[in-house]
Amino acid sequence: MNIGFFTDTYFPQVSGVSTSVKLLRDELVRQGHNVIIFTTTDPAAKPEIGVVRLPSIPFINYDDRRIAYSGFDRCLKIARQNELDIVHTHTEFSLGMAGKYVASRMKIPNVHTYHTMYENYTHYILQGHLIHASHVRYLSKLYCNQTQGIITPSKLTHDTLRNYGISEKIEIIPTGVKMPLYSDENRVQVREELGLAPSDIVLLSLSRVSKEKKIDEVIAAFPEIKEKVPNARLVIAGDGPILDDLKQISKERNLGIIFVGGVEHDQVDRYYQMADLYINASDSESQGLTYLEAFANRLPIIARRNPYLESIMPNENFGALFDDENTLVETALDFLQKKETQTLQVIDQKQLRKLSSEYFGECVASFYQEVIDEHTSSLDLTKFDKMYMKVKDAIREMMVGGMLDD
Repeated sequence: MNIGFFTDTYFPQVSGVSTSVKLLRDELVRQGHNVIIFTTTDPAAKPEIGVVRLPSIPFINYDDRRIAYSGFDRCLKIARQNELDIVHTHTEFSLGMAGKYVASRMKIPNVHTYHTMYENYTHYILQGHLIHASHVRYLSKLYCNQTQGIITPSKLTHDTLRNYGISEKIEIIPTGVKMPLYSDENRVQVREELGLAPSDIVLLSLSRVSKEKKIDEVIAAFPEIKEKVPNARLVIAGDGPILDDLKQISKERNLGIIFVGGVEHDQVDRYYQMADLYINASDSESQGLTYLEAFANRLPIIARRNPYLESIMPNENFGALFDDENTLVETALDFLQKKETQTLQVIDQKQLRKLSSEYFGECVASFYQEVIDEHTSSLDLTKFDKMYMKVKDAIREMMVGGMLDD
């Protein structure tokens, strides 16, 4: 198959979406498919074969996220040159609209992955004054009901889209991760690099350092954990808009937290293998690739409870879930106690087959073929134009403070 990916977010921008897109591209190419990625420009990006970048500007309140402002016809030209069989959009914004434009003009199906639970993020865009939950529901329904198939990473996201009134075919396909080679040498080397002792109990936070990740809750809980576990150390890996704020908090409270900064994607496994426990307080994860990466590296997690995590953690060897910030400390200490008394076992890699990148790629390719087989060439080209006008009207209403009905 010749496949076109359309995404506003791609490396060097570090995010779960970037990771998911690259991982899927690599797996599909391994299977023998041809994949072209259409994405935004980035000041730090280097030319890459198979990646087409459209002119873009920083997104509102997120300088490290970008949105394209032109290039639809260029996308169409390149798509025709590559004789695309299917368009796979990974965003509902600028490149998502470009993907729909290409699919409608070429009369090929559009599959869409709904990566992000936007209702959890509206507060961070101008403190919720610009985009509200009702806007998310309306625009998601408008966009997704003009596709020929939707992929969600979890049942939680699937159920949310159904509640929005989205009626198109939805397939639940969790994003997989590559199963790395485990090395005790990584544990030793990274600890030496960070000045950590072999006997230290290392809690690792690895994610984009932004408000919605709630790393501040992890920092707030750490002193109480350290009081009970004196050799506990907290390592925060990742970059983002609130990194300096968190460093200042650590300094003022003399917490001794180690801030690593951004970690190159090919170095991530070394950090997981160095740690004793992965800790994450975010409540905005629709799939949480970092959880899967931790499992793949035999690292148990402490995370906020949600249906997705409950569905992929078959036993207590995988970690423990807390209900709110008030139970984070208790949950972490209880798990560390079990780990110390050796009542827990190392995560069995055989249990991770359905979380692997290979399985992920196979499922997506199968879904593509199913959609293509059901697709006919009788697409109404006016559907894209009508939807595009509705989106423009919706954005105009948001900009003037209007509210949309569901």
